[in-house]
Amino acid sequence: MFEAVLDNAALASSIYVNIALAGLTIIVIAVMSRSIHDSRAKLITMSTLMISVVSISSYMGLASGLTIDPLVMPEGHPLAGQEVLSLWGRYLTWGFSTPFILLALGLLARSTTDKIFSAIVLDVFMCLTGLAAALTTSSHAMRWLWYALSTAFFVGVLYYLLVEWPAEADEAGTADIFSTLQWMTIVLWIGYPVVWALGNEGLALLEVGATSWAYSGLDIFAKYAFTIILVLYVSDEPDAVVSTSPATA
Repeated sequence: MFEAVLDNAALASSIYVNIALAGLTIIVIAVMSRSIHDSRAKLITMSTLMISVVSISSYMGLASGLTIDPLVMPEGHPLAGQEVLSLWGRYLTWGFSTPFILLALGLLARSTTDKIFSAIVLDVFMCLTGLAAALTTSSHAMRWLWYALSTAFFVGVLYYLLVEWPAEADEAGTADIFSTLQWMTIVLWIGYPVVWALGNEGLALLEVGATSWAYSGLDIFAKYAFTIILVLYVSDEPDAVVSTSPATA
């Protein structure tokens, strides 16, 4: 699979660009975090750091071909009977990195542990059922049923992003930055199921290289841009974030 990646310029570039950006983001956070002293601000920063740590590891798996396999599509799929290159390692990336995005947002909103935990659990199951949709080759209908279930879990995540956490962020005094990152996350995350539906795993309107770049483009903004925006805010250690904030009293 390593050669298959290199032989497809669009596919290879979509992977290696993310490896480079994840590495650069890790370096930037490491430098910026040296000026952060408050324990709570550090926790939020480390949460964002883990997003890129997971991403660079997972994208290395894709680059090496370790987490890529050709799958024969079932009857009913537009490419039925043909082998489709499945980059199933992406679901590992999302399954391990997106919980840290939600953790950072939950901490920013000063949400309770149970709400953060619930949002993360829904998110993990969203990714796992998405993986099941991608790997199911026995039935075309089952692929879409898994997709629907994954979308249902996503709706649960949206509940926390749209209902629970905005009110808590308003109380905590982080409403402005939370709103920016909240809508950034919502809009970009909606893009993932859209790409799945249009890409080679769904309706096959996009070939594998274009599908991979669509996912990679979303990752660039949903992970690295998100991280930089949040760390720039937290590095100033505003009163609404630090451990000694009146909001925690």
